[in-house]
Amino acid sequence: MVAYNFQARFADAVERGEKSQTIRAPRKDGRHAKVGDALQLYTGMRTKQCRKLRDAKCHDVCPILIDENGRFWSFHPQELHDLDYVARADGFASVILYLSNPAWRVTVF
Repeated sequence: MVAYNFQARFADAVERGEKSQTIRAPRKDGRHAKVGDALQLYTGMRTKQCRKLRDAKCHDVCPILIDENGRFWSFHPQELHDLDYVARADGFASVILYLSNPAWRVTVF
């Protein structure tokens, strides 16, 4: 079972199922959700306000790279070819916030 914590600004969309993916930097220990894994989705983890939003199943995991020039590289180009679309699907109004970290993984639930 993999647990993901979401910022409060995304909690309602995750709970309603409107936000059905997340982009995460690789973990130091290398662990990440795999297709078929059960997911537990929370907000406020490690606080008294912790709240479980819902359970989900991992449907896809796709490594991506956003380079220092803002170019988006996907290892599944047929699925993730438009960075603006990916940013909006992940709950952002634009791609600008994505450009601060060079390497991410997309988990679709």
